[in-house]
Amino acid sequence: MTNQNQPVKKKKSKREKRTKFVIYLMIVSMVLSTLLAGASFFL
Repeated sequence: MTNQNQPVKKKKSKREKRTKFVIYLMIVSMVLSTLLAGASFFL
């Protein structure tokens, strides 16, 4: 957590982190589903 040393200008930092985490989870789930679909198709 190197961002703690910087002065917090926005109060939405936690919400932005949470939304970024949710988007990242959605992208990872999409990639995993496509990989699983491809593996089941090829196997």
